[in-house]
Amino acid sequence: MRRLCLSIVLLCFVNAVHAQSATREHFAPKGWEGSYHGLHYTPVVRIGDRVIVSGIPAAEGDTEEAKIRWAFQQMQAHLEAAGASMADVVELQSFHVAKDHDEFRRRIEPVLKVHREFFKDHYPAWTAVGTTALYSSDAPMEIRAEAVIGSGARARADIPKPPAGAP
Repeated sequence: MRRLCLSIVLLCFVNAVHAQSATREHFAPKGWEGSYHGLHYTPVVRIGDRVIVSGIPAAEGDTEEAKIRWAFQQMQAHLEAAGASMADVVELQSFHVAKDHDEFRRRIEPVLKVHREFFKDHYPAWTAVGTTALYSSDAPMEIRAEAVIGSGARARADIPKPPAGAP
């Protein structure tokens, strides 16, 4: 009898954990449906409170800065489709077309400018990578993001400012 009771308790626990496991939801903002159906990738995936935005090429605009701003605007729309906001972004990864370090540094400048427009404080972690090519041939960069819904409302940064002249 003791063994049967323990088995029932264990089964109830396993069922409760399974019932609470996160659901994976797939989203494609208007205009991005072809990514899912044609290219077979999901523009945005939500697992519980975690949101993953696939790489968005900086593909629309007359200037490099305009293309980059468009990519950030698309990232914002992708996040909103899954119930997140730019304030909820905890990590960015960006990929920049450049043939060498000097070109990479030059190409990151407009990204930094646009980044400052979208992230005024409580900045996400960010990895910027140089590469020779992207899927979208005219895009100078591509950006992807991860967010945790609601984390922007509780963000804090107790990081002292560095002395003048320090990076």
